[in-house]
Amino acid sequence: MKSVFIKEIRGFLSSLIAYVTIAVFLLGIGMFMWVFPKLNVFDNGYANLDTLFYVAPWMFVFLVSAVTMRSFSEEKKSGTLELLTTKPLTDWQIVLAKYFAAVVLVLFSLIPTLLYYYTVYQLGSPAGNVDSGATFGSYIGLFFLGASFAAIGIFSSIVTDNQIVSFILSMFLCFFMHTALTLLADFNLFGRFDVVLEWLSISSHYESMSRGVIDTRDIMYFGSFIGVFLYAGKTVFGSRKW
Repeated sequence: MKSVFIKEIRGFLSSLIAYVTIAVFLLGIGMFMWVFPKLNVFDNGYANLDTLFYVAPWMFVFLVSAVTMRSFSEEKKSGTLELLTTKPLTDWQIVLAKYFAAVVLVLFSLIPTLLYYYTVYQLGSPAGNVDSGATFGSYIGLFFLGASFAAIGIFSSIVTDNQIVSFILSMFLCFFMHTALTLLADFNLFGRFDVVLEWLSISSHYESMSRGVIDTRDIMYFGSFIGVFLYAGKTVFGSRKW
């Protein structure tokens, strides 16, 4: 499992896709935080990272989908996946190794944004007048959100041997689970079931953690969400019908 994990990390870091997607992610958030009118920190008049934590999930829909689309699709298309399955590794070890590699890349993309936190921290009046508890709660929530999107991306890459299809499917599922379920719940079309739709939405749990309160129910939700998609991916992978 370790060898597959290291291979994936090296593959990510040696490919242009990883650097381009992370650069787009950081540049996009930077533009919203410091440049675009009415959204940037200076126009808001107070120092916080609300813009980062509002924009980042949308950027992650693109970033994580781009990073994970090649995990299985490329290997299936090139025929190297059959070679990988001949090694003394279980299906779970292969799936988890590729998943953890994607999560590490998500973490890599988040670490540079700590510079934004430091900048906002210094811009406070007085310096340090920032709600650090809510900020780091939001970072934890954003990490879990990225890890959940990574599980969706791995699943999407397993079910198809076309990277573009994997990318589009992953983006659709990420958007659906993060935003569409909340929108459906807001329409009040399903009566009491609207509460269930709201609970199933990633955004409701992400927003809960963004308040700085780390609730075990939110952690259990993200853990279960990740487990469901990885299990579904492992089941499809184990069928070997591609």
